[in-house]
Amino acid sequence: MIRTRRIRRLKESLTQFPDVAPPSLLLLASEPRAVWEFWAGVGMFWPLVRLAPKGHGEPVLVIPGLGASDLSTSLLRRFLDALGYVTYPWGMGRNKGVKDELESALSQRLEVIHAKHGQAVSIIGQSLGGVFARELARMAPDKVRQVITLGSPIGGHPLATTGHHLYEWLSGDRLENMDFNRHLQIRVKPPVPTTAVYSRLDGVVSWQCAMEQDVEGGESIHLRGNTHCGMASSPTALYLIAERLASGAAGWSAYRPRGLARLAFGTKPPARRRKGTSTSPAHPQ
Repeated sequence: MIRTRRIRRLKESLTQFPDVAPPSLLLLASEPRAVWEFWAGVGMFWPLVRLAPKGHGEPVLVIPGLGASDLSTSLLRRFLDALGYVTYPWGMGRNKGVKDELESALSQRLEVIHAKHGQAVSIIGQSLGGVFARELARMAPDKVRQVITLGSPIGGHPLATTGHHLYEWLSGDRLENMDFNRHLQIRVKPPVPTTAVYSRLDGVVSWQCAMEQDVEGGESIHLRGNTHCGMASSPTALYLIAERLASGAAGWSAYRPRGLARLAFGTKPPARRRKGTSTSPAHPQ
């Protein structure tokens, strides 16, 4: 209880961010549904491979979320490989939070993949992995085709999450010692096409914080009914990721679901503002 009060006081002190509440304990308690989403993804694997748009050897780097390893993204990578992409795990063990040495290691990994294929790399990041993906794209936009984030805390309030105690435990850092002003930079869209996937039933990251700002070249897609942990394995998540990768290869444009797809995905009309301008993101339907 003392730790909860400590985090609450810290959150209230960060007045440079909008006041966004973390997900409820009820939503957090529903996260075990991700197990069923994973097995649904396994069961629908080959039908989805036949249905989803195909790749043609394009490289894709996949970064896991906080506390997770490459095992957590193995189904997604196998699925994309089956579609014709060439996927790469991040290869750095368990994600234990933001570390200075990670920035250099990830930059080198991106450089190697880019040099091997001679073309820009798409980067997919789940949860905290999406923050890393955006920073990679910001540092080397010429080497990145597009970024897809899955339930990633890229906006809103940096403490609007139920995972802050896990972050402290894994990283060994106290939240009070973190440079939260760096989060203001994270909120700015990198200079490549970006897709932010979120769910209003996310039990870890507040869905308002997982949305892209309403700017040109960026979009937010509501993955209806999905858990946080299942965003790299549920059937609808797998199909959506494949669709967005195909768009990036053909010339990026915002996703507009049609027919039955509108039951699974919520979007809003793409921004028509001047490039570089930003506002608070409107809510997709």
